[in-house]
Amino acid sequence: MTDSAASTGNVTSDPVDKVRKFLEEAGHKGDIVFSEETIRTVDDASRTVGAPPEEILKTLVLVADGKPVIALMSGPNRIDLKKIRTLLGAKRVSMAKPDWVFDYSGFTVGGVPPVGFPDRPLALLDEDLFEFSTVWAAAGTDHAFFPVDPRTLQNYTFGSKGDIKKQT
Repeated sequence: MTDSAASTGNVTSDPVDKVRKFLEEAGHKGDIVFSEETIRTVDDASRTVGAPPEEILKTLVLVADGKPVIALMSGPNRIDLKKIRTLLGAKRVSMAKPDWVFDYSGFTVGGVPPVGFPDRPLALLDEDLFEFSTVWAAAGTDHAFFPVDPRTLQNYTFGSKGDIKKQT
């Protein structure tokens, strides 16, 4: 943790420190890894991490009837907003705009983690993630990531596993 984050107690504006704090409090065993290369896209992350695209976790921020929802997706999968709307019983579901994501979470698109939000948004996990023992998630920036078991991630987020991908 940086000195400035340590001196402010629980409040930190550094995006990686927000994720680190969450993971430490949750008892996470893995480390946050930093890279010179970007992990902004699934292909970038796959190359940087050295894992197949399916093992790269995308955290998508949605707005469902005005409330934030995160969808945790396997890298190549696309989200099906109609399935999300049905699952949530929502009238309207849309992808959050990048400035909304930043204003809400303090994270920029391309580095949005699955944890470390100012509150605990409703989380939906792509069922395909559970085919792997480890997936790689952004840790608050597009140059930081961490490994996590999808089952552990489900516990961290209190998320629901489901079929939320578009069929190809």
